[in-house]
Amino acid sequence: MRYLLILILIGASTLAWSQSPENSSPERPKNIILLIGDGMGMSQVSVSFYFNENESNFNRFTNIGLIRTSSSAQLITDSAAGATAFASGIKSYNGAIGVNPKTESVPTIFELMSKNNYATGIISTSSVVHATPAAFYAHVFSRRMYEVIAANLAESEVDFIAGGGSKFFNARTDGKNLYDLFAARDFEIHTESIPETLSGKKQLIILAEDGMPKMIEGRGDFLPKSTDLAIDYLSKNKEGFFLVIEGSQIDWAGHDNNADYLIGEQLDFDKTIGVALDFAKENGETLVIVTADHETGGLTLSADGNDYNKISPIFSTGGHSATLIPVFTYGPGASSFNGIYENTEIFHKMMALLNKK
Repeated sequence: MRYLLILILIGASTLAWSQSPENSSPERPKNIILLIGDGMGMSQVSVSFYFNENESNFNRFTNIGLIRTSSSAQLITDSAAGATAFASGIKSYNGAIGVNPKTESVPTIFELMSKNNYATGIISTSSVVHATPAAFYAHVFSRRMYEVIAANLAESEVDFIAGGGSKFFNARTDGKNLYDLFAARDFEIHTESIPETLSGKKQLIILAEDGMPKMIEGRGDFLPKSTDLAIDYLSKNKEGFFLVIEGSQIDWAGHDNNADYLIGEQLDFDKTIGVALDFAKENGETLVIVTADHETGGLTLSADGNDYNKISPIFSTGGHSATLIPVFTYGPGASSFNGIYENTEIFHKMMALLNKK
């Protein structure tokens, strides 16, 4: 009887765990939202707690892992190789966009999911042809081939695009206006402001010549608002969607060793995470992943002299660092991302979860 009672108690505990809000969702997600805080290490994440007037949205995660980020040829990765690891599941050299170390094209998760009728979207506070967004749809041997990357985007299956970079579309050295190609493919094009409502057409929202303005220079709610629009648009696809959102300028602030710039970008990214988590909580079929390609600036949140009640952000480099990078996940399949692993496993874990039976 004692053993029978123990078995009953274990069964009841297991049932209660499986029916708890966080664990009652399906094993496999229908949708994935991948948020990449470019240059965001643990100190940058900590900024979201110490400099935030509101509770950080990072507090909402209970599944946390760590990734190693070295590229195929360098101990310290750049954004191109880091994003290629996420998008295609391979290690490549710094500067590589959607190609292996032999510069051969490799399929991206966007391309693979589009073949399965998934809707896809990319949002960035840089130009949309910058290294991180480019790795999800382009194939070039150098991240600096911006006009070629823009042409790749115009020929891709991406359904929702928002960010900067107009000069790579309509002020090109070859004289082409790529907006004409987007229009011919039934895109609605916005170049002045984020639309309040969307038609059923695919969406191209390009609001800056190159990168978007800094938060401290008045960018406003571009990132959370475009994220909300993208989710509303993409979620209408019955097969599911895959959305990548980059907080690009966390990295740029780290390169500049500018604490005020970084704080503004990190808090904006935190707010955007909240938009994704709110949808995922209500939807129940969406996996949210928050991570970074690498850390930038060697940021330390130090005491201000002998004042242990005041934090003084200090940078150790103007470049990238080799620190392990956190991975935060919420929703169906979230626990698959716990532990320590290579950055390429982000791709393989996502693909395994999306391979619905």
